[in-house]
Amino acid sequence: MSKNLQPLWSKNVTINNGVLTCSGISATALASEFKTPAFFLDEDDFRTRALHWNSELSKAFGPQAGRVYYAAKAFICVEVARWIEDLGIGIDVCTGGELAVALKGGIKAENIEVHGNNKSVDEIEQAVAAGVGAIVIDSLFEIERVAAAAQSAGKTQRVLLRLTPGIEAHTHESIATAHEDVKFGFSIASGAAWQAIVETKKHASLELRGLHSHIGSQIFQTEPFAIAADRLIELLAKFNSEFGQQLPELDLGGGYGIAYLDNESEIQASDVLGTLAKVVKDSCAKHSLNVPKISIEPGRTIVGPSMFTLYTVGTTKVVTLENASTRNYVSVDGGMSDNLRTALYGAEYTAVLANRESTAKKIATRIVGKHCETGDIIIKDIDFPADVIPGDLLATPATGAYGRSMATNYNHISRPPVVAIKDGKARVILRRESIEDLLRLDI
Repeated sequence: MSKNLQPLWSKNVTINNGVLTCSGISATALASEFKTPAFFLDEDDFRTRALHWNSELSKAFGPQAGRVYYAAKAFICVEVARWIEDLGIGIDVCTGGELAVALKGGIKAENIEVHGNNKSVDEIEQAVAAGVGAIVIDSLFEIERVAAAAQSAGKTQRVLLRLTPGIEAHTHESIATAHEDVKFGFSIASGAAWQAIVETKKHASLELRGLHSHIGSQIFQTEPFAIAADRLIELLAKFNSEFGQQLPELDLGGGYGIAYLDNESEIQASDVLGTLAKVVKDSCAKHSLNVPKISIEPGRTIVGPSMFTLYTVGTTKVVTLENASTRNYVSVDGGMSDNLRTALYGAEYTAVLANRESTAKKIATRIVGKHCETGDIIIKDIDFPADVIPGDLLATPATGAYGRSMATNYNHISRPPVVAIKDGKARVILRRESIEDLLRLDI
């Protein structure tokens, strides 16, 4: 029996008689060729999602649609950078390493936006030298550093100021970024944002293009984005009143939520961008402003559902709990080294038996990794078939965002490969690390 598995899985993933397939390739075949653990990326799905957000931005804002900047921190490699350039969208990077990957993938420098709350002088100089489209400034120190780098290079650098609009978005504390007590941005409420504007205007080597806000991640309500936009436009109005000119750009960030569990739904691009368009247009009309160019930064919502992780079961163990109930521990060949989010902030996932159909009773199960940590848990609680045995394959959906990008070598485990699948063909775009890779840095 085949069924559609969206929104957790990419559009080309199906389960047929218990066997998971992607673009017609079975999980068994994928595991045989590429081994496990491994990440599998549906290229068609990635491209479709990226183009959809770009289309919805244009639909919502018309000629005032700015740029979709793919958030590289979710996942980036040189091949994905090539896709982004081919799709005609931009990219948001937050380190010199991400910048290097973007440039290596052929993304035009003017389509790159550089983020980060603590950019080094070297990273700033690299960005200026490359000719990036914008640097998002996050502190008073950075104003001076970017100005000095631009002046030294004989350039005028376009910049945005990242602002904190003072919003308590309904998400985990570790990924909420728009309330006052965070490391990011200049607070509007405290006056720090206006001080940053004034200081930036003092430098001839800086061109202040506009304001930026990012309120957090995994947000499903449209209201927080709308409130942030309204507060930024109020500051645009103050700028216009003070300096007699209007800043031409607003970057309203990303943070759009996706589904990780069967009972969840992803936020819809049309909903959030439609809400933003109404708020932006109404607020600009209220303040007698022209609508600025509006850019956004989706990352997770593009790559998250486009990728899944495939594991092989190594052992199983039934544990009797204090209340006399039991739990089946299913250990796989990966763990917190390829999915840190569960240990980091209690993120929840689901999984399926990927290599066969099971009619066995489903029992209380915990899916864990192979690391020497009690907290090495992929899924804390799931009802899973009781007949799972060593050698079975398990697949976890929606691991494209922050799976491989947060992967570590804890316990000296090599990081998994990323395999792109398109039109019934699979190819490695980021190879599996080897033991030689792990030893290469030792002196």
